[in-house]
Amino acid sequence: MAKMMGPRFKLSRRLGLNVYGHPKAMNRVARGTSRADKKLSNYGQQLLEKQRLRAYYGVMEKQFVKYFRMAKKSQDQTGHALVKILESRLDNLVLRMGFASSIRQARQMVVHGHFLVNGKKVDIPSYLCEAGDTISLKEKSRSVELFKENFQNALLNNLPYIERDGDNFSATFTKTPERDEVPIEIDDQLVVEFYSRLS
Repeated sequence: MAKMMGPRFKLSRRLGLNVYGHPKAMNRVARGTSRADKKLSNYGQQLLEKQRLRAYYGVMEKQFVKYFRMAKKSQDQTGHALVKILESRLDNLVLRMGFASSIRQARQMVVHGHFLVNGKKVDIPSYLCEAGDTISLKEKSRSVELFKENFQNALLNNLPYIERDGDNFSATFTKTPERDEVPIEIDDQLVVEFYSRLS
């Protein structure tokens, strides 16, 4: 199974954006280390924004293109639809709900079978959840201190499309989020322009 590997902080510095959300990711950033510090052509700006969006969700290029094609068929704006599709991935929702502290940790937890979606085991990180789906930590996994700490520490981090149930170690994806509700710093129109010129 292909996945994005490599040093996280180095990638964040190169992209000029803390795509992993770690408080120390940009500590060693210096002028000239980021692609954004250089004078970029229109194509370069579009490529950079596409790479940033991919890094936020830890998605490989082939799958990312698949999501873009899905978004193009949506009645919503393509860029907004793309972000909404990425946001509904199971590994991302595990992160947003507070079960994991990073997208990589969330992906690993899903692959290892720690979660149920509507009461059924799902171990595919790219599984696309729908509004109304409830994601819960398996009974056996609730004794793992790391998972418990992650979830309890995140109870105050509220997103309008996620409703947590701290007592039952579960959370519900209550609705498809509006674009401005998704906590990422991306100009998704540049991503659309990047793929539009290649198609």
